[in-house]
Amino acid sequence: MFVALALLIRVVDGSPVIYRRRVVGPRGEFDAFKFRSMRRDADALLATDSTLKQTYSQNFKLKSDPRVTKLGSFLRKYSLDELPQLFNVLCGQMSLVGPRMITAPELTKYGCYQELLLTMKPGITGHWQVQGRQDVEYAERVRMDVEYITHWRVVMDLKILMITPWRVISGKGAY
Repeated sequence: MFVALALLIRVVDGSPVIYRRRVVGPRGEFDAFKFRSMRRDADALLATDSTLKQTYSQNFKLKSDPRVTKLGSFLRKYSLDELPQLFNVLCGQMSLVGPRMITAPELTKYGCYQELLLTMKPGITGHWQVQGRQDVEYAERVRMDVEYITHWRVVMDLKILMITPWRVISGKGAY
């Protein structure tokens, strides 16, 4: 599947196939791998459009993001863009289940919970991903991450792992 998706991205949207997102974890910053779902000039496009940039800075997400390619939209809907993060799990930087993966600038949105968030590895899936995905406001995402961390149990992770495939297949709340 990795090879097929990589070839598809390469043929349809060109190189690079993998996007490295700089995120934070308990051991500092690292590059989280994703299949590229945006135009190659996505950062430049965001920098030149002040309205887009302001909206992005509020939620670190855009509902109708003009930077996302058609293929990228499909990859995101079914979370296929996240598959390369399995390599981050193998490297010990991430876990299968955990709090959301965030960038250093997003850490400020966690206020007094910043240190708490950095006590756990980010997960490929988690409480937020199976409960709300993109349809919840940032403050609610933070609340869900804090709830997950403070009430963590193995049973919780198993439940999240069981729910994840159904949420991914439905594509609901993904963009």
